[in-house]
Amino acid sequence: MKLQQGQIWKTHPDVHSNAGKPLYLRIVELERLAVGYKEMSDPRTGDGKHKSATKKEFCRLIKQADLFEFPPTVVDPRPR
Repeated sequence: MKLQQGQIWKTHPDVHSNAGKPLYLRIVELERLAVGYKEMSDPRTGDGKHKSATKKEFCRLIKQADLFEFPPTVVDPRPR
């Protein structure tokens, strides 16, 4: 899997968590050897802390993590 800016990763509680709950990591800046990310408890609110790590450290954080995708929004086809 290739890292890309904007990806959101749901961490595995055994690897990286807060009080046993998984955390969500959104990549905000991606460089050759470093990753800037935002650590959130809920990806829908967007509240969290900005952090940075080397790519190697970040890959260790997302070990056993799942790439998170928001469910598609349902659009009402009826005209208003």
